Amino acid sequence: MSVLVQREAAEIREEWLGWASSTLPADRPAAEAAISGLYRLIGLPPPRFHWVSSPAAALATVPPGVRLRPSEAVERMSEWPLPPRLAAVMRELCRGLDAQVRWVHQPMDQLIRREVRGSLSQSTRSLRMPLQAAHGSQPHPGSGWHDVRCVSWVAHYDALRRAAGVVFTPEQTRQFDLWAAVARSCGWWWPREGVCVVSERPVAMHTEVWGDDGEVRLHRADGPAARYADGWEVYAWHGTQVPSWVITDPSVPRIAREANVEVRRCAIEHIGWASYIDRAGLRLVASAPDPGNPGSELRLYDMRKETRVLLAVNGSVERDGHRRRYGLTVPGSLDDPIAAAGWTYGLSAEQYSLLVRRT
Repeated sequence: MSVLVQREAAEIREEWLGWASSTLPADRPAAEAAISGLYRLIGLPPPRFHWVSSPAAALATVPPGVRLRPSEAVERMSEWPLPPRLAAVMRELCRGLDAQVRWVHQPMDQLIRREVRGSLSQSTRSLRMPLQAAHGSQPHPGSGWHDVRCVSWVAHYDALRRAAGVVFTPEQTRQFDLWAAVARSCGWWWPREGVCVVSERPVAMHTEVWGDDGEVRLHRADGPAARYADGWEVYAWHGTQVPSWVITDPSVPRIAREANVEVRRCAIEHIGWASYIDRAGLRLVASAPDPGNPGSELRLYDMRKETRVLLAVNGSVERDGHRRRYGLTVPGSLDDPIAAAGWTYGLSAEQYSLLVRRT
């Protein structure tokens, strides 16, 4: 039975991942009806809706005819009154659903929590990148509210209902279906008293599979990973948000000027470590056979002041069947490539030399 549940849960997980990464136009009537229902749950009448084309537009636009109080500014979202009230309704719903699961369905709950909720949490952490980019910080203001709207918890209880046979009460079903409808019908939304700003979905989104359970992350090597109808774009390299130049024109001078170490790494990876080392004219300090990866070589180069880079070959095969060459920055005091490789694992050169094979 658990095998059948696991298979159906995986299908439900993929269904919700599809909604989380959807580029379909929003179903505005469905979104407005569901959000209005959520407002009613906290004792408020339906809001006026203001639709925008992207999260950036949502945070930069004051809805027409609305005079915002200082506490309703985007940078003070953690002080907004409605998100915590809606979050409390969601948490109360989840406590009730958990009570339905307890004892009878607990083993199934653990399986679905792992196969569905855990996997989708990993994916949506990356798919949330445009929202974080719009806020311009991480964690961004009101991040707890955005956790409430993550599809992972909705998918979890949906899988319990559909795959494990958990029975919801009529009221639980009514409330749950409101949250599910919002997740299926639009992009991000920002609830204020009297008005709700709702974003359309992106018109293009590019991802790559990177986990064992089909987790995805934003990535595109030749353009923006997410693009919205108003032209707003977000660039990503293997799940890391980067400036556009990392994708469109990664060059040695730009890399040298970049202060962020993660952005530098992504730009170098885009060029290719071996190509970057050649273009930048890095001096080879020493090379040696890699004892942790027989048949491969470790090469140590000078990079920056008090920093060196170790060029190595991945011990495991990538999805495309190749072994990736990659660079690791190490202290400039290291002159031995084997000692540098050991340092990246917290080992001495002697300990690293005894490795049968690294991954």
